[in-house]
Amino acid sequence: MQISNSYKWTAFAAIAFTTFAALIFLLFKSYSYETSTYFESRDFVRQLKQLDANWGVKILRAKIGINSSLLLGAPVESASRWGQLDNLNNAGPLSNLWKDRRQGYLNAVQNKTQLVDQFKQHNTVLRAALDTLPDVEDTLQNLLKDLNGTQPLEYLTQSANILNLTLTTLEYALYASSDNAREIDAQLGVLDHYVNQLPAERRQPFNTFVANVNAIVHEQPIVNDLLDRINVIPVAQQLDSINELLNETQRRTEAQDRQYHIYLAICASILAVLLVYLAARLIRSYTLINKINEELQTANERLEQRVEERTRELIEAERELVDAARMAGMAEIATNVLHNVGNVLNSVNVSADVIARRLSTSKTLGLGKAVKMINDHPHDLGQFMTHDEKGKLLPLYFNQLVDSIAVEQSGIVEELTQLTKSIDHIKDIVSTQQAYAGAARVVEPLNVINLFEDALRMNSGALSRHHVTVVKDYQPVPTIIGDKHRLLLILINLISNAKYAMSTVTEQQREMTLSVSLADASTLRFSVKDQGEGIAPENLSRIFNHGFTTRKEGHGFGLHSCALAAVEMNGHLHVHSDGPELGAIFTLEIPLELADDSGQQAPGDIPTRPVQPVSSV
Repeated sequence: MQISNSYKWTAFAAIAFTTFAALIFLLFKSYSYETSTYFESRDFVRQLKQLDANWGVKILRAKIGINSSLLLGAPVESASRWGQLDNLNNAGPLSNLWKDRRQGYLNAVQNKTQLVDQFKQHNTVLRAALDTLPDVEDTLQNLLKDLNGTQPLEYLTQSANILNLTLTTLEYALYASSDNAREIDAQLGVLDHYVNQLPAERRQPFNTFVANVNAIVHEQPIVNDLLDRINVIPVAQQLDSINELLNETQRRTEAQDRQYHIYLAICASILAVLLVYLAARLIRSYTLINKINEELQTANERLEQRVEERTRELIEAERELVDAARMAGMAEIATNVLHNVGNVLNSVNVSADVIARRLSTSKTLGLGKAVKMINDHPHDLGQFMTHDEKGKLLPLYFNQLVDSIAVEQSGIVEELTQLTKSIDHIKDIVSTQQAYAGAARVVEPLNVINLFEDALRMNSGALSRHHVTVVKDYQPVPTIIGDKHRLLLILINLISNAKYAMSTVTEQQREMTLSVSLADASTLRFSVKDQGEGIAPENLSRIFNHGFTTRKEGHGFGLHSCALAAVEMNGHLHVHSDGPELGAIFTLEIPLELADDSGQQAPGDIPTRPVQPVSSV
């Protein structure tokens, strides 16, 4: 009986699912084409036809010199409209016809554009010659009057010839015929005969006049021919064919929609029958469900009693675990403090050693000898400093001593500043670990490149002793809001671990690459890459575990505390290595929280480290 019911419900579910899927499919198909899209496409084609007509008017106006702008403006939504037309017509039996007609329209517009460009070039030359011709003719009339003032007959003859030539040329511009062209050539021959008799300095206005006449005779037939060719390009006819295709597509779509609506009615009827059947089954099941609920209520009461007993046992066990966890947490915090303070103490020792060496080799030690030389000549000090060879050197010595003292003082102040930063970092480590249980982290604006440089300086002594070359790949990054102490703690530990990883490298240069870049628009990435001993594949998953280390003198606290600090900053610290002796790269990624006055920061030059550009890791 149960097997029979199982088959029955399976068949029922299959029918319901199939009917529902068919209903959704038919709904989607019936609404896949909107009538508004058809009307918008028709309106777009009408706009294109109107633009083509306006284009023809512009060409005629340009021919008579009224308007020189021949650009064909397109509707603002032209690209989106063509995309709608492509989506509408690229599928179905009319797709090939649509592609042919659209390509025919594009070819017609392209051909017309090319002819309009040629028309514009020739018409510009023609209009310039026509506009200039009357002015040049007036100039020649005045010149003829000056040349033939004492010969009225000669003046009248040439003036009439030029006037006739001007009128004939203008008539040719209105109606270009071969008779007018021959008449212009004859008149140009007469004028040329007269001009050749003039002095060379008097011929320039006549040459300009002849050049304008020749330009009109040459360009007018070309312009007329281009106009005729432009007028026969079937842009409007191509748009009409596209419009006809849209009408046919609309007709077929409406017929298909009517068919889909019939199918929708059938599917809806089947679903209605299924819903009635389900309602009857639900009414029958309601009584059975109430009976089962009563039995479940009884079982639930018995279960609650058992849960209360087990809860008391779990509370006792939890109290014992909390006490043990508190003791383990206190031990881990103390270990992390000692480990991180030890890393920073290396920087303190280096700074103190540098200050002691600079003081022991200070240039001020020779100041006592110079003062003694001055004290030995209290009465003839001026004579001693101007004539004695040693005395002459004292001013130069004092000047050099001032510069040397300034350099020494600057170096000592710089080391004291670094020493102060290291001591402050030690204080921050202790303070942070004291408040670790519940205090909120302190965030502030940070220049991450300067922060990377501080971490590098705190490891500078150890890096110098191990002969490690540091390569910097600092990409421009903005000022961020972040936890300076936690971020500095991670960077110091990563640089220190990379240094230790290369301590056994002897066959190649020990090189460490530091990188800062934007992983994406919301993530800042730091990476420390070494060419050291590498990490075995089986150790990659355990490298951040508390107490895990591969060094004999290591404790396994540094990377564990770094991973915890990264999580506290909502970031992630991960490692990659191709295997033993192939180096490793540690990458820290944290969310990018910009400061209010954020700006792109250019990486600074650190003269105490080799710097060369490298590609981003």
